[in-house]
Amino acid sequence: MIRYLSAGESHGPELTVIVDGFPSGLRVSRDELNRQLKRRQLGYGRGYRQQIESDEVEVTSGIRFGETLGSPITLRIANRDWVHWTERMSIWDEPPANLKRVTRPRPGHADLGGAIKYQHEDIRNILERASARNTATLVAAGALARQLLRHFGIEVASHVVEIGGIRAQQWTNDWSAWVQAAESSPVRTADAQAEAQMMAKIDEAKERGDTLGGVFEVVVRGCPVGLGSHVHPDRKLDGRLAQAIMSIQAIKGVEIGLGFEAARRWGSQVHDPIHYENGRYTRPSNGAGGLEGGITNGQPLVVRGAMKPISTLYTPLMSVDMVTKQPEPAAVERSDYCAVPAASVVAENVVAWVVADAFLEKFGGDSIAEIAERVEAYQRQVAKR
Repeated sequence: MIRYLSAGESHGPELTVIVDGFPSGLRVSRDELNRQLKRRQLGYGRGYRQQIESDEVEVTSGIRFGETLGSPITLRIANRDWVHWTERMSIWDEPPANLKRVTRPRPGHADLGGAIKYQHEDIRNILERASARNTATLVAAGALARQLLRHFGIEVASHVVEIGGIRAQQWTNDWSAWVQAAESSPVRTADAQAEAQMMAKIDEAKERGDTLGGVFEVVVRGCPVGLGSHVHPDRKLDGRLAQAIMSIQAIKGVEIGLGFEAARRWGSQVHDPIHYENGRYTRPSNGAGGLEGGITNGQPLVVRGAMKPISTLYTPLMSVDMVTKQPEPAAVERSDYCAVPAASVVAENVVAWVVADAFLEKFGGDSIAEIAERVEAYQRQVAKR
């Protein structure tokens, strides 16, 4: 079992992640950790904050000479904007006399519920941690996990399939071409025609002072048969993936495989026939998205997330001042117009973490060498089935 705990506020000094249970002996690339953090900051429709921050990870424990030790790994990501917020976000000093408290909750955000739950008069005490800035910690942990997966031949990628009602054509089976097309697109779609329409839609949102949501798809290839389990609800891999994707800020829906489309078809148009060819089981389709009964079946994992429009609007909706109880426009915080491309990168790394956890649950060991022995033994066993 691997686990991590994160801490930090959006405009505090730093974000921190402590990873526990990671095996020893994995060669880790610092450049790859930073590359994933950088990918999270890209995408058409992102706001000014991304021009301030240039996220880089600092590892302060758990790695020596580039290899994991088996002890807890600490990852730190500095907030460069902290220098402008040292008084307003001070850890020890008294609040400045001119401190402007946030008292007008934004519809769709954690502001109101959080302020009531934790009895805060200043909503900033909620929005700082609820901010999507904290998705950097999800990416940092996932970036470590995906290096473990890659060591065992498992790859993770994503693309955007819809923004503001503009839908992209589905990708082909050419993995490399699809990944390259998505990576080079400002909105992370492999469909050039849809890309232009999506960018125009984002421009319209910016002009209106509005925001846009959309749908992204994460694909994992190379998973062995048998990750997850059917025996308990909390061990089913589809349930674990759904929970993890839903935990990303602004995600309101998750699909696996055909997802909701499966509810509209005959069963004969949904389920994947089973063949046996050249000594292994194969499928001509992948409506199940690589999961049956909560267990991987050897097909690529396909997971989609639906992201709502960001709740900070530069033309704000009406709200209520929590002090005066009078109607007021909602507070405006620095934000994005569309963050679906960035959310797809976050989701990649979140999925990588969940799959890595299931992989270690199946083949667990204290070191990479020990895990490799168990993977090889299992592959020999599977080949006989």
